[in-house]
Amino acid sequence: MQNNRKLKILVGTMTNTAEYVAQAIEMDCEDLVGTIEVHLMDGLDISAFDEDALYVICTSTYGAGDVPDNAKALYESLALAPRFLGSVRYGVIALGDSAYPQTFCNGGQRFDERLSDLGAVRIGDVFKHDASAGTEPEAEGVAWCRNWLPLAWATH
Repeated sequence: MQNNRKLKILVGTMTNTAEYVAQAIEMDCEDLVGTIEVHLMDGLDISAFDEDALYVICTSTYGAGDVPDNAKALYESLALAPRFLGSVRYGVIALGDSAYPQTFCNGGQRFDERLSDLGAVRIGDVFKHDASAGTEPEAEGVAWCRNWLPLAWATH
């Protein structure tokens, strides 16, 4: 166990699915990290990345490929108040539905692009969960995180 390490999961959601994924990770991955904090993105801005922590953006896609309503302030602050985020290491869990191929998992991909533009370093690939696949997003998210955390610690 990495007692002194923190994982901060920032959740963008409309129907609570992303929140359920984050909560499942919080419960099932606690043996891999000292502290896991889950924060809904409501009211957050770029200062959410000020802590010395690993970050996971866990977000759904809404409407025509947008970030969820509760994630808009954080997403927009990354463009309106940009600053270098080179010390930030993060992963992305993007939830979407391949029935909408033009916008599949765009919410997570948009955060990834904006964070990357500010110098933050993504660890591993963006994990894309497909609602049409018939798999449980919570189980898939936990499995991804259990594989991702050792890789993230090795590069942190």
